[in-house]
Amino acid sequence: MSGDRRASLRVAALYAGGFLGPFGGGVVASMLPEIGGDLGVTPGTASSSLTAYLLPFAAVMLVSGTLGARWGRVRTVRWAYALYAVSSLACALAPSLGLLLGARAIQGVANSFTTPLLLAALAAVTPRERLGRVLGTFGACQAAGQTSAPLVGGLSAEVDWRLAFVILAVVSVALGAAGLPGAVDADDASEQGAPAGRLRDALTLPVLRVAAVAFLGWGALGGLSFLVAFRGEDTFGLTAAQRGLLLTVFGVAGILTARRAGGLIDRWGARRTIVLAAPLGAAAVLVAGTVDLLLVVALVWAAAGVASQMILVGVNTAVLGSSGANRGGAVSVVQSFRFFGAAAAPLALTPLYAVHPHVAFVVPALLLAVAAPLLVLRGTAR
Repeated sequence: MSGDRRASLRVAALYAGGFLGPFGGGVVASMLPEIGGDLGVTPGTASSSLTAYLLPFAAVMLVSGTLGARWGRVRTVRWAYALYAVSSLACALAPSLGLLLGARAIQGVANSFTTPLLLAALAAVTPRERLGRVLGTFGACQAAGQTSAPLVGGLSAEVDWRLAFVILAVVSVALGAAGLPGAVDADDASEQGAPAGRLRDALTLPVLRVAAVAFLGWGALGGLSFLVAFRGEDTFGLTAAQRGLLLTVFGVAGILTARRAGGLIDRWGARRTIVLAAPLGAAAVLVAGTVDLLLVVALVWAAAGVASQMILVGVNTAVLGSSGANRGGAVSVVQSFRFFGAAAAPLALTPLYAVHPHVAFVVPALLLAVAAPLLVLRGTAR
């Protein structure tokens, strides 16, 4: 294989890794009845396989970028893919729910090392003036993984739900074999003998402000999908399939617009783009939660998907385009806060929905519209 072709394959593997993470997390969502039936538990109990993946994923990501910088990105990503493959096979072979949950937790830990290090690797091989578009493409791959996971999981469950995990294992082995671009190898080599990445370099006040924006941006947009599903049933009487279709427009809109959002960031800067996107996303959430016309709800939920990509690509560009000493660790912290936002949304907003459905949408909309721009304007986003 020629050098140029090998380099192109490795760059493509970076984007494929962005797809794999959210895909592996969400693939069980549509096959919980089959998992429960096979393992002798209820679908509700089987849903703990989602939490078992997401909590270790978000928690370990606080430090995974820093540890990866110490160990070397290339070596760490290869070992993370190997661990992901082994844990995926363990999921496929699990004879009980307890073993499945343990294997899912290991999957989450493995993915916590790939996601931020792949982002840092992309930044290492991308000119600064094109960074937004490249990270936008990575964001589109993540959105595609999240959007397609329930469909592929459901199709796999028609044959055998364990097949989905075998596929994940095979893909992760292939990605590990592909490796990372040569520039990343050179970057790792150039850092040998340099001071090891330190967590305190990633936990600076500017980074934490950006991380708080990621927490709000995902918790108050993508994290509200469960509320939109509640409203689809309670207000419009939608079936499960119809609710799924309604939620899908968020991800599809993100896939189609993420690269353009990155181009906008390259032209305007991350700060201006986030300041624009936050109130637009808040307005979409407000309309989605209060207007009683289904077509309008679908359109504004798609708009919320666009706003979420503008914010998420913006926060990644803000930290990876900075001159910080531990950019890989910084983007790791930001991504961790993002997924903690998604995990916190149901806990915080379900009680508000029980008080009054509109309140559960108004509160996150106000936080996103007011707090996110203030945090960005006081921070050091580009």
